[in-house]
Amino acid sequence: MSAGQVLGANIRAIREQRGWSLSELARRSSIAKGTLSQLESGSGNPTIETVFSLSNALDVPVSSLVTERTPPDVLLVRARDVEVLSSDAVDLRLMRRMDIGGTVLEIYDQRVRPGARQTTEGHPGKEHVLVTSGHLRVGPPDQPYELGPGDYVCFPGSTPHLYETVEGEVSSVLVLEYPKH
Repeated sequence: MSAGQVLGANIRAIREQRGWSLSELARRSSIAKGTLSQLESGSGNPTIETVFSLSNALDVPVSSLVTERTPPDVLLVRARDVEVLSSDAVDLRLMRRMDIGGTVLEIYDQRVRPGARQTTEGHPGKEHVLVTSGHLRVGPPDQPYELGPGDYVCFPGSTPHLYETVEGEVSSVLVLEYPKH
């Protein structure tokens, strides 16, 4: 199943579990009904913002929308096999979702393009960022943290925050931590 088909099937399943019409999800997510219809059919091409809007509207972690659940004992994920969620500044590859007790962890390979800025109004949970190369500005827009290779920060995802490079491309590991619902 392609990433678009997985996303579409998950959106539809969660929406139907809640007893919501497509119109209701459109209202709650501020995404056009036609766009949602395309996504549910597996033919849409969502941005990071769209996926996060759906995550917020449905009150589920992003990984609940973009992954098929399989319970292997060993899991090998090749970056080339994972679809990229892109925005103007950031490319994300969901490498792993883990349900641990009452917590969901999502591990992303994150690349931030030079000269661009990604902002979000916030989403549930915490963000953990570990920079592996480059220099990244991340966190609250008015007082972001500046990170270099090997630096780590954790902050609430529920508040507005930004991602931007200081210079050159940045590679990092992003871990989103959510309470399990």
